[in-house]
Amino acid sequence: MKWSNTITLQHPLLDVRLLTKAPVLDWQDHLRESERTSYEQGRLDGERALSEQLLQQRNEMAELQNGVINSLKQMLPQIAREMESALIELALESAKKIVSGVKIDAKVVETVVREALTQVQDTSDVSIRLHPEDLALLRKHKSQLLEGLPETGPLRFAASDDVSRGGCIVQTRFGLIDAQRETKLELLRKAVNV
Repeated sequence: MKWSNTITLQHPLLDVRLLTKAPVLDWQDHLRESERTSYEQGRLDGERALSEQLLQQRNEMAELQNGVINSLKQMLPQIAREMESALIELALESAKKIVSGVKIDAKVVETVVREALTQVQDTSDVSIRLHPEDLALLRKHKSQLLEGLPETGPLRFAASDDVSRGGCIVQTRFGLIDAQRETKLELLRKAVNV
């Protein structure tokens, strides 16, 4: 390689020596080394940037995950309450359908009347109102309830269209005992919805 340009200096050179052997640079090797160094630096910078980006994404995913978990923690009690209410309503409706599907015969009517009479505290002057068809069933089967019970004494029975089938209303001088199916279901509904 030959140098052909002239170099002009503003100040004279001091202590200059001529080297007999100057290092010869192989520009190709120098360029390759420079490229290799730049490539390595670029790779390290890229790894660092990717590492930072992955760390940021992990933090964002963790925040998102925590947000979802917190939302679920807040929603689960509400969903449980809603499901509980829905299950209670379903159970009540099922009970209503089952009860309404029970065939009403003399034994069913006697059982309802006996159950209502267990709530009577004063057994004097007890009047029982039944649906006309239910009273006819008791008379047809000559139920002993019509003659009274040893623990209650004589009972007065009356037919009433106000009383639903399969139920009864017991009246004493202290008040009423409503033993109709729909009344019992409503009391059950109120008890479980408290």
